[in-house]
Amino acid sequence: MSALPSIFVSHGAPTLVVDRVPTRDFLLGLGPKLPRPRAVLCVSAHWDTEAPRLTGGPQPSTMYDFYGFPDELYEMTYPAPGDPALAERAAGLIRAAGMRADVDGRRGLDHGAWVPLKLMWPQADVPVVQLSVQSRLSPEHHLALGRAIAPLRDEGVLILASGNATHNLRDVFNHDILEGPTPYAKDFADWLTGRVLAGDEPALANYLARGPEARRNHPSPDHYVPLLVAAGAGGGKAEILHDGYTYGVLSMAAYAWN
Repeated sequence: MSALPSIFVSHGAPTLVVDRVPTRDFLLGLGPKLPRPRAVLCVSAHWDTEAPRLTGGPQPSTMYDFYGFPDELYEMTYPAPGDPALAERAAGLIRAAGMRADVDGRRGLDHGAWVPLKLMWPQADVPVVQLSVQSRLSPEHHLALGRAIAPLRDEGVLILASGNATHNLRDVFNHDILEGPTPYAKDFADWLTGRVLAGDEPALANYLARGPEARRNHPSPDHYVPLLVAAGAGGGKAEILHDGYTYGVLSMAAYAWN
């Protein structure tokens, strides 16, 4: 079996699952285009812990970790099975790389995981394990975390990192959903794409110093660091799968390391 890719997608707002935007169409088409994995290891920006943690339950619940959105979102479920053996395998790889790793048998899937997955595999028939990020730790930590779990790609596991290429959430409310990109978001997203396609891990790790208006685009690192996990797991150069914007300030770029 060939190694499965390591992928980063931008998940935007929880309403992405119903919004009529190009990124929704992209994700609807992405699942069928990929080799069918035996399981997905999803790295979500919305599970932020002191040390790496993995969902270990056999049937993770659907979490509604947002408020003030349309009622239809709270009626949706994503009943994909978990994979306790995969959770333990991933934890073992992380520990072997010198990091702590814990398995949480009660944690469900947050919207950073289930929103893109519901579009990619709406039948919810691919087992899912979720891995947390540690936004208070360094970019280098997240690259190392990705390298630790990279062997799973040779074991039929798709690594799916879910965050946002740019994520100034405060500025979202100043723009319409289909508005074209603001200059500051486009400048950073274009820089990011260039570094991802070049496989320039030092630049990606040093994004705050090297990326144009990086802190404005990422006031906090939680939606950026999943990309570093995907890059660490993928190694080398990537390809761009999707480009686009919602609300003018959210780059919805997606990349694959094959």
